Amino acid sequence: MGLFNKLFGGSKSGGDIPMTSDFMDEALYWKIIAESTKHTDRNDQYEYIKKRLQGLSPQEIIGFQLRTDKFMADTYTSELWCAGYVINGGCSDDGFDYFRGWIISRGKEVYYNAKDNPDSLINVSDLACDDCDFEEMLSLGRDAFEEKTGKELDDYVPGDVHSSMGYSEIEFNWKEEDEESMKRICPKLYAKFWDAWGEED
Repeated sequence: MGLFNKLFGGSKSGGDIPMTSDFMDEALYWKIIAESTKHTDRNDQYEYIKKRLQGLSPQEIIGFQLRTDKFMADTYTSELWCAGYVINGGCSDDGFDYFRGWIISRGKEVYYNAKDNPDSLINVSDLACDDCDFEEMLSLGRDAFEEKTGKELDDYVPGDVHSSMGYSEIEFNWKEEDEESMKRICPKLYAKFWDAWGEED
């Protein structure tokens, strides 16, 4: 599961930063993401969010990361993995993490629409073959926290927080060798991308 495997384990407190398990207010989280989308280059978007977070308190930065981690957990589904597989012409464990990071980076409406119906991603303006991943989104809070404090964010998060986020083993309802199973889940994405990938073979 890529990043997920790195999230577990004990944490220790230290310094003058109190430990916290509080998520950032969701409205503020999505406000920051919405502001960042004015940057079409993902490196620029990453730097904008990081700078914005560094203007907040360490606890708020932790809250941003925890909110991101929760959004990642809530989209760990077979249907979204199918969408990522079709759009990107394949989707490894890590690739699925990066794909969900990209979905989060597109904002609240895209995120919730995709969570309810992965085929709704067909309406995202910058949707493109093999370009729907945003690895850096997954660690933005950690990066901002470390640069601001010189410390590791996970040292200030109780060890049981991530284990309670709701990850569970996926029961796949599609198979990569069964094109019809993928088509049933995301017919519009399949029609747009799958034949294009076949033409490149």
